Amino acid sequence: MKRPSLTAWIFFGMAAGVALGMAAPGFARRLDPISAVFLRLIRSIVAPLLFGTLVAGIAGAGDLKRMGRIGVKALVYFEVATTIALFVGLAAVNLTRPGAGVPIGTSSAAAGLPLAQSIPQSTGKSLLEYIFPASIVDAMARNDVLQVVVFSFLFGAACAAIGAKAAPVVSFAGALAEVMFRYTRYVMYLAPVGVAAAIAVTVGGNGARVLFGLGKLVAAMYAALALFVIAVLGGTLVLFRIPFGPFYRAVREPFAIAFSTASSEAALPLALENMEQFGVPKHIAGFVLPLGYSFNLTGTALYLSLASLFIAQAAGIHLTAGEQMAMMLTLMLTSKGVAGVPRAALVILAGTISTFRLPAEGISILLGVDAVLDMARTAVNVLGNCAAGAVVARWEGYKIGAGYPPAA
Repeated sequence: MKRPSLTAWIFFGMAAGVALGMAAPGFARRLDPISAVFLRLIRSIVAPLLFGTLVAGIAGAGDLKRMGRIGVKALVYFEVATTIALFVGLAAVNLTRPGAGVPIGTSSAAAGLPLAQSIPQSTGKSLLEYIFPASIVDAMARNDVLQVVVFSFLFGAACAAIGAKAAPVVSFAGALAEVMFRYTRYVMYLAPVGVAAAIAVTVGGNGARVLFGLGKLVAAMYAALALFVIAVLGGTLVLFRIPFGPFYRAVREPFAIAFSTASSEAALPLALENMEQFGVPKHIAGFVLPLGYSFNLTGTALYLSLASLFIAQAAGIHLTAGEQMAMMLTLMLTSKGVAGVPRAALVILAGTISTFRLPAEGISILLGVDAVLDMARTAVNVLGNCAAGAVVARWEGYKIGAGYPPAA
């Protein structure tokens, strides 16, 4: 008999937490320390994971001046696609306001503080000064994601410029990233218990009405992802004259693998093979798709913007347009360091809401439905990376897709 997957256990934990919160609300509310421990473990991942993945990724890609035409085109496409995804998520969460029906506490993150006490306004000298850390140790200790990302980008660029002399540092950063991936996996083994406790505390303290807001969140997320795939990715295929039918046949299996496993890495080998058969030259597919796993996570970017504003809405914290733009800037940078492993986006989200003084209890709420959200956003990540490889190939003048699938 096949052993249940972690996703299945998380679903079980969610159901158990709902049942416990409704049947014994008094006992359920006393489970708060269990969910708090899980949240602390999640937050402990943020700074080292960001530093390791960004430094290793930037330094490993080499000097941007030597990456050539293909690298520049890929990075331009990545930035445009992820920025659009962020604003699609922002529009969806502001229109549907799914967090309005999910009341949560604010004790653990001092959410009652004005935003100005955690991050300056999105314009002017104060923000410019704020994003550059005076001490990386202090920034990591506070889990200040924006400052950690800026330092890591500059540090990685310096490593790339030095070249071979920086190899031990780059090797350490790569090893640190791998260790943190495994650390994340260990922490996620506790996810079913953490989810059960978090949902039990939420339902026990607020009643079953909180579940309606989570349903609205899932619906808003899936609708926003569908809009992004149809309007943005579909429009991109039309713009670059990429044949839709062959592209669909090339990506459907990697898409299904990513959706079922919630892991982009699990779908990468088949995605590379299919895109090469689709007509994307090997040197483009082998460069663009792996690079996209750090710089083109469109599904994750959309989720991060939607989830961040969901938590603010649930906590009753009003963010001005300028403050939302500051958050989008942070997410635009931090989404570049998300690992292609299940539920890694929660790590980035935890750091972002800490920077903006939003309540950490929001992570507990999201954990209850994150398995459902993770499958969709990961599948869109893979789809977006396959589209990126095809776009860069067409941009380079290659004719692709006409002979796919190849004859047996």
